Amino acid sequence: MPALTGRIGAPTYAAVLRTPGAWKFYLAAASAKIGIAMTGLGIVWLVHGATGSYGAAGSVTGGFAVAEAVVGPQVARLIDRFGQTRMLPITLLAHAVAAALLISLTVNDAPLWSLVTAGVLAGGSLPQLGAQTAARWSHALGGTPLLSSAFALESLSVGVAFMVGPGLVGTVSSLGSPVAGSILATSLLLAGGFLLAVQRSTAPPPGAPGQHASSKSLLHKRFAGLVGTNIGIGLFFGSMQVSVTAFAVSRGTPGLAGPLYSITSLVSLFAGIAYGARRWRTAPPTQFVVVLVALTLSCVPLMAVNSAFTAALALALPGLAIAPFQTLSAVLAESSVNSAVLTQAFTWLNSGSAAGIALGAAFAGQVVDTHSPQYGFVVALLAASVAAAMGVIVKLSGR
Repeated sequence: MPALTGRIGAPTYAAVLRTPGAWKFYLAAASAKIGIAMTGLGIVWLVHGATGSYGAAGSVTGGFAVAEAVVGPQVARLIDRFGQTRMLPITLLAHAVAAALLISLTVNDAPLWSLVTAGVLAGGSLPQLGAQTAARWSHALGGTPLLSSAFALESLSVGVAFMVGPGLVGTVSSLGSPVAGSILATSLLLAGGFLLAVQRSTAPPPGAPGQHASSKSLLHKRFAGLVGTNIGIGLFFGSMQVSVTAFAVSRGTPGLAGPLYSITSLVSLFAGIAYGARRWRTAPPTQFVVVLVALTLSCVPLMAVNSAFTAALALALPGLAIAPFQTLSAVLAESSVNSAVLTQAFTWLNSGSAAGIALGAAFAGQVVDTHSPQYGFVVALLAASVAAAMGVIVKLSGR
């Protein structure tokens, strides 16, 4: 990767988006990411609306995330082998069937074990669009100074998705119905996913037979540390999804759950733009640790929130670290693995996050049911601390 020194500026973003085909695949994936950002919170609304239990909602969301974590890298291996344009439509159709099954079972008051099973099927078939677009950027700009700015744009699209998605699904679910929220999430995912699938010119070429041997590069100690760090971030997100929703409901304002959760992503959006518009003199591994320590400290004010206003202020602080973390995680992963397994690498990072979300949502759900939403925020603080500890391991591991 190029040294992070000096300044870049806005023209760099324009240069990134002038890459042939970049606008088309970036916008297609962006709409699908909004659907993905709605899915987890949509399941919380869907299951809680049917059962009245955050523990049940956390269990189904946890099953969804565990399946995504376990199955996602296996699908990514097939994508590296056979190509995005062949595999993406298959996964999209499978996810549509699984989402329809989950909604149907919930509407018909099916037992919890069947809801968890359907959640597992939906998670296992969730398309890893972030990994696939990151692989497209690496294919187009790998080895150039523009690649880190391209990853910053990816973080920007994730920030927009998690700013718009949770607020949208929360509003639709509270003012309309939880079923409508989940249907909308799936529809956006399918529409954007199929638009991405038909764009063949920007897709990385399929790997040749035998290239799977290069997957040994995934065992690099730095990359393993990156996966561990993303598990910690997943713990943070999973616990926050449940805790923010429970906090809003406990104050008699369930419609604020989505908007409150979106505040973190709104701040992350602007932080990501500012971060990606510069080169930084500090090496990426050191930046990585600083960002994760800042995230941990930013969670402390959540312990004292007692109104929607104070919650809004406290939820803004973690957003300052999220987008820089996502960009740095991609930069460090891209420099640590062989290009033949790049989709798998990015998917393993997503899977680490999904595994953390599974644990965080399930544990926070039980804690909130037993105690109060503030105790869920304690879980989020502990999760950020785990991520920071793993970030130190990444820095010490070397290339």
